[in-house]
Amino acid sequence: MKKPIQFCKKCLYSSEHPLGLTFNEKGICSGCLIHDEKDVLDWNERWRKLEKLVEPYRSRTSYDCIIPVSGGHDSYFIVDLVKNRLGMNPLLVTYNRYFNTPLGIRNLANLRINFDSDILIQNVNPVSVKNITRTTLRIMGSMYWPILAGQTVFPVQTAVNYQIPLIIWGAHQGLEQVGMFSHENEIEMTRRYRKDHDLMGYEADDLLTIFDELGESDIFQYRYPDDQMLQRVGVRGIYLGNYVRWDQRVQNHRSINKLGYLSASSDRTFDTYEHVECFNYMNLHDFIKLLKHGYSRVTDHATREIRHGRLNRQQGLFWVKKMQCVKPRFLNYFCDWLGVDENALTFILNQHRNPIFWEETRPSRWNYNDPHRNVIDFKTSLKPEFVANSCFEIDGLKGYVTIGKGWTPANVGKG
Repeated sequence: MKKPIQFCKKCLYSSEHPLGLTFNEKGICSGCLIHDEKDVLDWNERWRKLEKLVEPYRSRTSYDCIIPVSGGHDSYFIVDLVKNRLGMNPLLVTYNRYFNTPLGIRNLANLRINFDSDILIQNVNPVSVKNITRTTLRIMGSMYWPILAGQTVFPVQTAVNYQIPLIIWGAHQGLEQVGMFSHENEIEMTRRYRKDHDLMGYEADDLLTIFDELGESDIFQYRYPDDQMLQRVGVRGIYLGNYVRWDQRVQNHRSINKLGYLSASSDRTFDTYEHVECFNYMNLHDFIKLLKHGYSRVTDHATREIRHGRLNRQQGLFWVKKMQCVKPRFLNYFCDWLGVDENALTFILNQHRNPIFWEETRPSRWNYNDPHRNVIDFKTSLKPEFVANSCFEIDGLKGYVTIGKGWTPANVGKG
């Protein structure tokens, strides 16, 4: 018999979190316990460690490091810190997600201009991206696998090809969410973590089976460089969250007020800063997360705010219950892009509903077994302070927006 779901006594995460977490004798999860390190670590000392770490990588003739960016929530903070505080010359790299919003295109362009930085953009053949997306939707219920694979491997490939050994990432998801590591472990980027967690256990070559039409031309750009290549260049990827007290709301306030970042409201969370560059992340992708894992991004945001002391647990639950089941928007964009009927997409996604949280009451009728359903409903006037400073209007568009080769409102259906 499966053990009942255990919830943290402080935050909103449970024992069903896909990254895995543990609980102490008081019922506090490992994510909250590691988050508490932020209040006791000597961050001045950790900053000095970072300065010492990056010093050998400074170059007189080329780029000092690589920074993966999307134009999204933490890109501005990371580039500002590396260029203006560490005084380094980074090469920015970005993977074209194809689900671009006009606001995301604007933020990415402003980032490059504002920091006077060179940028490389990878545009994988959109036909291959669609082929892979059809496969990963069916196999693992993921429409975002090519994006997760691309944005985690392109910086590494660039490091090898340009012989720039240092990659600087933001925060480590496993550390921030579930306390998989301590800040003092100073964990770095690994092939293993990428496969097990970012890619849900599937490397690019694992997608080549007799049951699919995928070929070498579809997946080769998603391969992680082999160990010999990595060792020859000395590639390593560090996470700034180990050396800087990570607080996304504070960081994004600065990006808005000082660096020209534009934010936008969302139907499915109160956070206006994250993933405004993508039509699907806080819509279809987030809804799939609810189907597979029983919770969505608003739970991540509420948990983060609880840990920082800006919400209490009841207030966090209010926003989760209010927003996580809101119907995602722009399904027609995705279906048109992929060339599938919405009913066919629904059929595929239903195969990946988690039976712990979803019950089919009759054919194609599903009931969400809310793990918080026994919590007494209450009202609150307190809303976390997140600024939406964009006049961004998307209802008049007909599709995604191009970075390089892709799909635009002007050539709908010609992707």
